Amino acid sequence: MTDAEKRLWSRIRDRQISAFQFRKQVPIGSYIVDFCCLKEKLAIEVDGGQHSEMINTDAERTAWLEANGYRVLRFWNNDVLQNTDGVVEAIARLLSSSKVEFLD
Repeated sequence: MTDAEKRLWSRIRDRQISAFQFRKQVPIGSYIVDFCCLKEKLAIEVDGGQHSEMINTDAERTAWLEANGYRVLRFWNNDVLQNTDGVVEAIARLLSSSKVEFLD
């Protein structure tokens, strides 16, 4: 795991967000998502700079996951590292709502 993934994992593991269970490196179809709450079908991706060159690939991946009932949240590594509390709050907010939110 990257430093950003390790930091986020330390904040979402062991049911720290409203007792929701997350797993890391979860296979879904032909993809592996960084983190997933299977019960809520929430996939979380933590992206590094190389993803700025993979916009189409990431869009296809997100479209496939959404077509299969998953909500997808993407965060940049620097957001996780510099604003961990804000990232965790965004995840908690999404889990506590019944509507899909798109977070930049």
